[in-house]
Amino acid sequence: MSRAPSHDTLVYRLSQILIKLNQGERLDAHQLADEFGVNPRTIQRDLNERLAYLPLEKVDGRYRLDPAFLGKLGLRDIERFASLAGVRGLFPSLSDDFLRDIFDRRIEGALLVKGHHYENLNGKEAQFRQLERAIIGHRRVGFDYAKDGGTKTYDEVEPYKLVNHKGIWYLAAMDGGKLKTFAFSRLDSLRLLDGTFVPDPAVERSLVEDDGIWMGDEKKEIVIKVAKEVAGYFKRRKLIANQVVEKELEDGGLIVSAKVGHVNQVVPIVRYWIPHLRIISPEGLQGQMENEMATYIS
Repeated sequence: MSRAPSHDTLVYRLSQILIKLNQGERLDAHQLADEFGVNPRTIQRDLNERLAYLPLEKVDGRYRLDPAFLGKLGLRDIERFASLAGVRGLFPSLSDDFLRDIFDRRIEGALLVKGHHYENLNGKEAQFRQLERAIIGHRRVGFDYAKDGGTKTYDEVEPYKLVNHKGIWYLAAMDGGKLKTFAFSRLDSLRLLDGTFVPDPAVERSLVEDDGIWMGDEKKEIVIKVAKEVAGYFKRRKLIANQVVEKELEDGGLIVSAKVGHVNQVVPIVRYWIPHLRIISPEGLQGQMENEMATYIS
């Protein structure tokens, strides 16, 4: 039984195909299949489905890019477009027209993806597109937001990014001088206002560099002791948002730190790895977590 291609393999193949098209090459599906070691049907799917948003022409059995678009993609664009095509379901508004719009760097810049899964946003595509346009045009917005205690109305919000974090879409925006995140599915009655704003480069940078979606003016530092039994996992990759390995202990364990906007970026991870992780700073947070767990168990 054939296996689905890995995301990295798919993105590499699509990137190479896009580079060839961008350089004006005329592509034969069978030759591409030989080059990438896949079935010709896979290449047909790449060209006819995954890259269907491109203005492709088929001449004498070979595919080429519409000459009007030749040379307009940079390497970074090509890599990102290939990635988008490989995870098409991630974007709720990826119609063919929208994918053509991605040739405009400004729209690509409105989206920030931190994961490979996605929530179903059927029925809210128009609102998603409105927010994209507001972000691109630096237009202030207003909306109603469903909170646990009821609906709250926000006015004069400055939208920066639509962020996909672990499958959930969020709007990152400035409200009253503070950077906040709003779950997109809870937004309603979106209003594009006439007023515009000048984006703060520092805010843009923090959105890209931060591992999570908890935004705030002040970051809290949390220090954790990692037992030797699981230290290897934390050395190979960042399992905690903004994780930094501060020290390797003599027994093989680790001391790691993380600067986060909210303790919930860390506490669920510590719970998951119990008993191999322990919060040592701030003082009292470990005890608070244990008390919450004890209350739940009882």
